[in-house]
Amino acid sequence: MSPGGGALLVVGDVVTDIVARHRAPLAPGTDTAAAIRTVPGGAGANAAAWAASWGCGDVRLLGRVGAESAAWHEEALTRAGVRPRLVVDPGAPTGTVICLVDGAAGAERSFLSDGGASLRLSAADWSPALLDGVGWLHLSGYLFFAGPSRAAAGAALASARARGVPVSVDPASAGFLAELGVDAFLAAADGVHVLLPSEDEARLLTGLPDAADAAVKLSRQFPAVVVKRGAAGALVARDGEVRATVPARPAEPRDSTGAGDAFTGAFLASRLGGSGLGEAAAEGCRAGAQAVERIGGRPPLPESTAP
Repeated sequence: MSPGGGALLVVGDVVTDIVARHRAPLAPGTDTAAAIRTVPGGAGANAAAWAASWGCGDVRLLGRVGAESAAWHEEALTRAGVRPRLVVDPGAPTGTVICLVDGAAGAERSFLSDGGASLRLSAADWSPALLDGVGWLHLSGYLFFAGPSRAAAGAALASARARGVPVSVDPASAGFLAELGVDAFLAAADGVHVLLPSEDEARLLTGLPDAADAAVKLSRQFPAVVVKRGAAGALVARDGEVRATVPARPAEPRDSTGAGDAFTGAFLASRLGGSGLGEAAAEGCRAGAQAVERIGGRPPLPESTAP
């Protein structure tokens, strides 16, 4: 499978991230000092923004948001170089994620997630015409964790298959993946060309403790598998073999929120630009290193006011 040029269409989550960076351990029942910022986020939206920053000239995004912050998110995506198509939900607010970032533990983060409107994206929000001019479709894994958005992902995948458009999926969350069930996810992702799991997600999907073994097993089901390993770099597997081991780039981590999304965006931009899987994975590692040195999950932009 080789990329054929054209636009990148991302279908996925657009959420508001509240990032709280703390250095002392969380103190139950009282205060813990933290630096807190409100920034635009969402795995799908972040990946789209990074793809645009990595030179993809036509990046489009389909997502669902609440009315209270639709204009703010649309402006942020547009300024990031993304062409957003945001469905405004009349009955649910924009999803919100509270990101607790432990500054004393390598900027490792934990999430409190309320999917809000993003999980209400439905098959009715999809149209095959959205693929006009599109050379690659990327589906955020968060779509698979609720019935309506899973149906939207299925409709998009079926349309892409009918048109011969390559599709990638980032499983997105080991926690939600465990709740959904491995078999259900693998069935929903059937027909995907490139799977982009984290190391934890790859292990969960295969039941294998070794990342390389997990990548090999997954590559017997998906044409290409790229396992994101954070500070350990990435693995590329095809046809039951590890084809490339890509080292990470040095970084001084401040916030690991969105590092995997940055990898995905840069990887997809590079693939659409004609790079091979190994070279694209190396670009993904470069973007991930840049992402962990920033607060929030997006590439640098001019300052904007919060909603």
